[in-house]
Amino acid sequence: MKLINLTALICLGVAAFAQDVQFDYDRSANFNAYKTYQWVDYKTVQVGDELLDLDIKRAVDEQLAGKGLRRVEIGGDLLVGYQAGISQEKEFDSLGAGGWGGPFGWGNHRVTTSSIDIGKLTIGLYDPASKQLVWRGAASKTLNISKDPDKNYRNLEKAMAKLFRNYPPGTVSGRRR
Repeated sequence: MKLINLTALICLGVAAFAQDVQFDYDRSANFNAYKTYQWVDYKTVQVGDELLDLDIKRAVDEQLAGKGLRRVEIGGDLLVGYQAGISQEKEFDSLGAGGWGGPFGWGNHRVTTSSIDIGKLTIGLYDPASKQLVWRGAASKTLNISKDPDKNYRNLEKAMAKLFRNYPPGTVSGRRR
């Protein structure tokens, strides 16, 4: 019984921190026509956020290059921009004192909570010729603020790979059917 309870607790913890992605797209857009892209900034990057801005653009650039798109400074077939937001969520930790006690075998356990910063990143791809959004994707639990910048970047890369599996639309893992 103790093993079942521990397994359930671990599964809940993994589910709570799994990255969630969503996307939508313009079904009339011809995604085969897009060969180049350029970055646009939705708003000025705040002082202190320059490194995060570079990391986000680098992670997206890697994914778009893998899809056959080439970054240009002006005149791109697509305009790419992002919005990022940081919010706080509660994290629950269970500390057990051992023993079986209680009807479900939980024993003496203490649950503590703490707040953790969780980020959501939304990427928009716009067609400048039609002046329309053609693809939008969002990944939550992507921008963690921790003391390990390498771990943060690996987390961002993993989220962008998961998100861009859905680009271009009508593909299986990014490959045309």
